[in-house]
Amino acid sequence: MANSRRPIHRALVSVFHKEGIEVLAQAFVQAGTEVVSTGSTAQKLAQLGVQVTPVEQVTGFPESLDGRVKTLDPHVHAGILADMTNSEHAQQLEQLGIKPFDLVVVNLYPFADTVRSGADEAATIEKIDIGGPSMVRGAAKNSATVAVITDPKDYALVAERVTEGTGFTLEERRYLAAKAFAHTAAYDATITQWTERQWQRPDSFTLQAAATTDAQEHDDQAQSLQFAQTYTRTWDLAHVLRYGENPHQQAALYIDPLHRQGFAHAEQLGGKPMSYNNYVDADAAWRAVWDFAPSIAVAVVKHNNPCGLAVADDVATAHKKAHACDPVSAYGGVIAANTTVTLAMAESVRPIFTEVIVAPDYEPEALELLQTKKKNLRILKVQEPPMSSRQIRQIDGGLLVQDTDLINALGDDPSSWKLVSGQPADEQTMKDLQFAWRAVRCVKSNAILLAHDQATVGIGMGQVNRVDSCNLSVERANTLADGLERARGAVAASDAFFPFADGPQILINAGVKAIVQPGGSIRDEEVIEAAQAAGITMYVTGTRHFFH
Repeated sequence: MANSRRPIHRALVSVFHKEGIEVLAQAFVQAGTEVVSTGSTAQKLAQLGVQVTPVEQVTGFPESLDGRVKTLDPHVHAGILADMTNSEHAQQLEQLGIKPFDLVVVNLYPFADTVRSGADEAATIEKIDIGGPSMVRGAAKNSATVAVITDPKDYALVAERVTEGTGFTLEERRYLAAKAFAHTAAYDATITQWTERQWQRPDSFTLQAAATTDAQEHDDQAQSLQFAQTYTRTWDLAHVLRYGENPHQQAALYIDPLHRQGFAHAEQLGGKPMSYNNYVDADAAWRAVWDFAPSIAVAVVKHNNPCGLAVADDVATAHKKAHACDPVSAYGGVIAANTTVTLAMAESVRPIFTEVIVAPDYEPEALELLQTKKKNLRILKVQEPPMSSRQIRQIDGGLLVQDTDLINALGDDPSSWKLVSGQPADEQTMKDLQFAWRAVRCVKSNAILLAHDQATVGIGMGQVNRVDSCNLSVERANTLADGLERARGAVAASDAFFPFADGPQILINAGVKAIVQPGGSIRDEEVIEAAQAAGITMYVTGTRHFFH
C-alpha cells in the first residue's frame, strides 16, 4: 500500500514515561519535524535539541487544574481527528487556522503502578489519565491519516520512518491504531477493576431497588448484584512460554497489573524456565497447602491432582509424610510448602526427581543445596498466600465466573458436623477427619481421600463414579507402601455425597474406621445404615467441595 504512505511533518508528543524518547528526538532534529509537546515532555525534548512548540501556544490556554487540563482543546483534537483525505475536513481546518498532526506519541499516567504502590485514594484518582486516552483514541480513530504510537518498542521504527521521510502506510497505521485501542481498553479495564473494589454499590441503592420489587425479584436482584453486567478485566503479557499443554500448542503467561504478589509473579531462584503444565500444577499445589494454614503443610502434586498431602510440626517431616503417600506418582511432580524450606527438607527432596518446588522462602543452606545439586529444578519463591476470591473458566463463546472454593463454608467447621453413625470420634480421629476434609477439597472429583496421622495414605481422584474412586483410594493405600494395608484404621473423606451404599461399603470392607461426607443423597438412609451396621463413625457436613 505504498500509495497510502503519509510522511510525518508534524507530531504531537506527550509521554509520562520518558525512556527511549532520545531516539525520537534525534530523528525529529534530523528531519526538521515540527513537534508540539506538553509539560515535562516538552522540557525533555528541548534538552535533547528538539525545537518544541508548547501545547499552550497551540491552544491559547494555559495548563490548569494541577495539570488536569492541558490538551483538552479543539486546537489539539481537531488537528488529530481531521481526516486529511477528506477535502471538507482539510478545508475546515484551514478556515479554523488549525494545523493537522501526522503522528501522535502518547503513553499514559501510571495508574496500575500507583495502585500497587499503596497510594491513597486521592493520589490514585490523580493518576486516572483523561487527556492522554482522548488523544490516543482520537488518533487511532483517524488512522486514515494519523499514526499513533503508544508502545516505546515502536520508537526505533518511528525514528526510521521520520528520518527517511516515508511515514507509514495505511495498513501500518491501522495496525498501530489497533495496538492503541488495546492500550486504552486495558487501561480502562484496570481502572474498572480498582473502582469495583473501592466504590461498591451503596446500600441506599440496594434498598431503593428492593422497595420496588416483589420477594422473588428481590432475591434474583440480590444475586445479580454480586456480578457486574460486564466482566471487565485485563492482564499484561509477562512472557511467552515454550509451548502449552502439548508441544503443538502455543502459550503465554499474563499477569494482573494491579497485583505483583500472586503466584503468577513468583520469583524464580533456579532451574529451567517454567512451562504451561508447571504453572498449572504448581498453582494447584500452592493453593492446597494454604488450605491448612496456620499448620505447616506440604503438598506433592502431579497433573493437577495431589499424590500426597501432610501436616506436621516441621516442614521436613511434612514432606516425608506427603511423599510416602504415593512415591511412584511423586516422580516428576511438584512440591509446595506453606513455610520456609529448611535444609532438612531440601535434603529429603534432593534424591527425588521433581519439576518444581514452591515456598514462601528458603533457608540459605537449603537454597544452595537445591541450586547446586538439582540444577534443573525450578525453584519458586512466593511470599503471599493465594488471594483470588473469584475464579474464571473459559468455555466456547463465554466465561464461567464463580467464587473461589475455600474452606470457609458452615459445613467446614467440625463443630457443625452431624454424627449419624457410630461413636463420636476421639481426639486423634477427629484431627484426621478434619485433615481429610480439608485435603479432599483440592482433589479432582469424584474424590475419595484416606488419611492417617495428618497425612494422606490413599487418594482416588477424577473418576466418573464414586465407587471407582473408593476402589482406587483403597488400592493406592494398600499397594504403595510395601504391602502395608494403610486403609485399615484410616479415616476417609468424600467431596460429595455417596449416591449409594456401595461406595462406603468398599471403604468399610477395607477397614476404614471413620468417614466424613456432605450427605444429601436421596439414599442417605441406606448409606447411613451401612455405616451403622459396620459400627463405624460417620459425620455429615452439609457442604460439598466438587473440583472439576
